[in-house]
Amino acid sequence: MIDVEAECFAGHRVTDGGDLELPAPTPERGAATTLINEPALLAMIDALSERIGTAVLAGRFPVVFGGDCSSLLGTMCGLRDRLGSVGLVFIDGHEDTMPLDVSEDGEAANTEIGLLLGVTGRLLTGPLASRLPALERSMLAVLGPRDEAWRHQFNVGSLRDHGVWLRSVGEVASRPAATAAESVRHIRSVADRWWLHVDLDVLDPLEFRAQGLPGVDDEPGGLTWTELSGVLLAAIEAGGCVGWSIAIYDPDQDPDRTDAARILQLVEAVSAALS
Repeated sequence: MIDVEAECFAGHRVTDGGDLELPAPTPERGAATTLINEPALLAMIDALSERIGTAVLAGRFPVVFGGDCSSLLGTMCGLRDRLGSVGLVFIDGHEDTMPLDVSEDGEAANTEIGLLLGVTGRLLTGPLASRLPALERSMLAVLGPRDEAWRHQFNVGSLRDHGVWLRSVGEVASRPAATAAESVRHIRSVADRWWLHVDLDVLDPLEFRAQGLPGVDDEPGGLTWTELSGVLLAAIEAGGCVGWSIAIYDPDQDPDRTDAARILQLVEAVSAALS
């Protein structure tokens, strides 16, 4: 996690908080969550919750770069515990609401939004069950999903059916900046402060190849880098953002580091907009 506070970047002073120290990974599903790598998942949630809470209370702007979207479980719990009502602008190629009893792979990154909202998670026990839900449906805006066919395989409905403000990838691509501004206005009608989360698999795999699993075709379509940049800048300019997170990058699928350079350009542009 990086707190925008000491070393200079895009006009800001930045402090690098370093990586979280977590238990060694394990492929087994845990008894409390039914998710794989449960010890590390629970440790990550606790540690990140503490770091996020400490940063926002100190008036800093935390930036989290994580392997996947499960980091939101720690982030949103930490914000809720320290600040109370905080919204979420969630930009992702997937809705991430897979029920625990349906999940084939046990990946937490396919489940976090459903768990945060409380629309799934009845199988949870242990410490995480006592911390969830941590997000009201009215305080969530979802932009960019294109996973309808995948969800249909598992008979998983859309967040739209739960009254969540949601715009599909086509709707976002047609009006990137305007849609982003609308999403923030929606959230700020019920909560002044909000967190920005970006899963880079919202990008078209032709634009960003370092997403998904090696050898597995990603869902076609998605945003361009220009469209995603327009969304992020418009959201930041609408005000109220207390921090942001970025997920998904596989360096093994980016041998010439072209995608890494594009990510850095995006981070610099958004950081400059925070001035």
